[in-house]
Amino acid sequence: MGGSFYGHTGSGANYLCLPPNPVPTDVSKPAYFSSVYGTEYEVTNRPENDQDALCAVCFVTDRTANIMIPGTNKCPSGWSSEYTGLLMSGYDGHAGSTEFICVDSKLEGRNNSSADQNGRLLYLTVGICGSLPCPPYVNSNILQCVVCSK
Repeated sequence: MGGSFYGHTGSGANYLCLPPNPVPTDVSKPAYFSSVYGTEYEVTNRPENDQDALCAVCFVTDRTANIMIPGTNKCPSGWSSEYTGLLMSGYDGHAGSTEFICVDSKLEGRNNSSADQNGRLLYLTVGICGSLPCPPYVNSNILQCVVCSK
């Protein structure tokens, strides 16, 4: 998985599912460009901390719609759960914006990859009460997520 550097103010905001065997081009690098870095987990209280994050791709042959629902691990009636996980994104205090993604709760990382290179970073996401209604949300609670298909 990859994306822009966590401290840069420009570049892409989305996470990229990068192939293990990229094909290089012969296009010359221009003076101004965007950069892609590897993504790692920043979960200091878990053994997966600093491991390179892997992609999860949801492919279902007999359903045409899918949705990621933050804050729950249950799909609406009539929908099928593909996987549940933890809501993750970049850190609030870093310069670049990122998207929120649902990461499988196992936080699988690439083997032997805990080198702490700090390219693109994934942090657990918490709900903050105020404009977010509490209850039903719980202040500073790690948010779950589910990917559903129909």
